[in-house]
Amino acid sequence: MKNFIEHVRKITKSAKSSTPIKEELTDIGRLVDEDLELIPVNNAMGNPRRGDVQTYQFKMVITGNGEEIGRIDLRLGNTEWIEMYLGHIGYRVATKYRGNRYAARATRLLLPLARKNGFDTLWITCNPDNIASRRTCELAGGELIEIVDVPKNSDFYRAGEKQKCRYRINL
Repeated sequence: MKNFIEHVRKITKSAKSSTPIKEELTDIGRLVDEDLELIPVNNAMGNPRRGDVQTYQFKMVITGNGEEIGRIDLRLGNTEWIEMYLGHIGYRVATKYRGNRYAARATRLLLPLARKNGFDTLWITCNPDNIASRRTCELAGGELIEIVDVPKNSDFYRAGEKQKCRYRINL
C-alpha cells in the first residue's frame, strides 16, 4: 500500500500537462469482504483546470467467479463541488445485484484506503428520492448532515437533479 501511495504522489507532482494522465494501478492489497472483492481498474489523475481530482476506480466482483456486479470510485480531493454535490465516493450496482448491500460493503472496504490518503472525513451524496442510495450511505456509516440545492448552472441541475443529500463519514 505504501509503495502505491508513494508512486501516485510522484506521478501527481510530475504532472505538468493540463491533460488528464492515467497510470496503471499497482498492487494495493486485496480489498475483500466475504463474497465481494474490489479490483482496481484505473487511477485517473484528473484535470485541475476542469475541477477534476485524482480518482481510484474499482470494479466490484463476486469472489470466486470474478463476475462484475458494479463499480465504485474514490475521489482524492477536497473541492467544494466534491464536498457539496459529487461526493468522495461514487458507486453503481448492476440491477440484478441490488438489494445485497454491495455498495455499502464496497464503501466500507475503501475507508482504510481513504485514511491512508490523508482523509479524516469523507462525503457521499445522493438524490433525496433515491431511498436505496440513502440507505447505502447509512449502512456505510454515513450521517445525513443536510439536503442542499444544486446550482442551477450545473449539469446535475440540467439533468433534473435539483437537490443532493450530504452524508458525512468520519474516519
